[in-house]
Amino acid sequence: MGDEYLLGIDIGTYESKGVLARVDGQVVGMCAKPHDLISTQPGWFEHNADDDWWGDFCHLSNQLIAEAGIAPNSISAVGCSTIGPCVLPLDKHQRPLRNAILYGIDTRSAKEIEYLKSAIGRDEVFKRCGNDLSSQAAGPKILWIRNHEPQVYSQASLFVPGTTFLVGKLTGNWLMDHYTASTFVPLYDLRRQSWSDDLGHEIVSPDKLPEIAWTSQLAGAVTSAAAGETGLSEGTPVIVGTVDAAAEAVSVGSISPGCMMLMYGSTAFMILVTERPLTDLRVWSAPFLFPDTFALMAGMATSGTLTRWFRDNLARDLLKVEVEGGKSAFKALADEASRVPAGAEGLVILPYFSGERTPINDTRARGVFFGLTLNHTRAHLYRAVLEAVGYGIRHHLDVFTEIGADVQSIRAVGGGVKNPLWIQIVSDICRVPQQTSKISVGACYGDAFLAGLGVGAVGNAKDIDIWVQLDQVVSPQDEYAGLYGNQYRQYRELYTRTRPLMHEEDEHGLDSR
Repeated sequence: MGDEYLLGIDIGTYESKGVLARVDGQVVGMCAKPHDLISTQPGWFEHNADDDWWGDFCHLSNQLIAEAGIAPNSISAVGCSTIGPCVLPLDKHQRPLRNAILYGIDTRSAKEIEYLKSAIGRDEVFKRCGNDLSSQAAGPKILWIRNHEPQVYSQASLFVPGTTFLVGKLTGNWLMDHYTASTFVPLYDLRRQSWSDDLGHEIVSPDKLPEIAWTSQLAGAVTSAAAGETGLSEGTPVIVGTVDAAAEAVSVGSISPGCMMLMYGSTAFMILVTERPLTDLRVWSAPFLFPDTFALMAGMATSGTLTRWFRDNLARDLLKVEVEGGKSAFKALADEASRVPAGAEGLVILPYFSGERTPINDTRARGVFFGLTLNHTRAHLYRAVLEAVGYGIRHHLDVFTEIGADVQSIRAVGGGVKNPLWIQIVSDICRVPQQTSKISVGACYGDAFLAGLGVGAVGNAKDIDIWVQLDQVVSPQDEYAGLYGNQYRQYRELYTRTRPLMHEEDEHGLDSR
């Protein structure tokens, strides 16, 4: 038998990536395709599912097959992931009825969250779902559609996240993995690992939600129609798949208890695999990707999106140079920031530019620049942005410790890993080492591995150790412990003291709209 290949494709917030790998993990092709993030008003973030999700999948699949020069029937299996949890209503013909409402960065359902907490009871939701109602929860987003777009709601035959949409387009079968389902609070019962038959009756009937399965289970095979659009062979097996962060954890081998994945993406996201379920109102809990495995998760609302905002608004000169073929604007900003002392000479930033997800779960939180003087420059501001994400990550690690989670090692992954300064800053602030991987393809690499697992081309989950080649360890520098410890205290206190003003401003903003 000739070479066998595994295809993995991931749809991100601003970009989609694909990889073609052999069954031993050797990468034979990878490519990427950017797309836009749609925001029609503050706090609203969407994707066009046909263009940004399915369109990107088809583009990447065709490109990978063509550039590798392989026969489509040599691809043994397909795995995919998308940002999550997102909500996309489909009509009876499985066509999107509107743009997809994105994950926790979309805060439009704040009133629905408060209503559900009152109607069901916050304690009851937490008891049954293992998670609090927050902007990350999909249930309130569906309720928002019911309340604000009743025509869309009445025509919807199914509400799906991104990966379910892709798998459905590929196979005609509409399934969701348990890990993703756990984000559909209050619709998923964590203890029973099934859709709740009573908590979500005001939101949506369970028959309008996908069937739940495990990530590496086979969802079906590529249909004739999908083969024509993707370049894949009809009959190619497709697994159920998962969300990008979980696939990213797999991509760096974070599948054993105690090993935490720290993703530097559009948001900072953490997944710690645990031996037993751990629940706390400040963070998220879920079954992991395989039966009898569990995960503790957390995610900031902005990290990469914040550095992008900074570049696009405060470094247009550098962006112009990049567009004209010069140095990357992000690289130029990192070079500027590297010449600024640790602590940015007293400047502290709250990175809550899109509200905040865990651990404060405050959709009305706002960004703050504190300590500005006439001596501060753009370089100081950018370093303080990088440090702000570091303080946010340290806040999460403190919470993990408080609830008894045992973080034994941290593996860093994502686009932000390309910025050595940022990784060093986070290690210095958090007082922890981070390990990177030589192959830093991202979630699509994890998708390919999971696809191989689903069809038996990969023996078992522990074979990820064959695929993953660990690289350098970034260790904390002791000389900055006191400085960053003091500014971390300021960071925590700054939110506590400004929170009433943030909420007051938010109320005034709502009144004026």
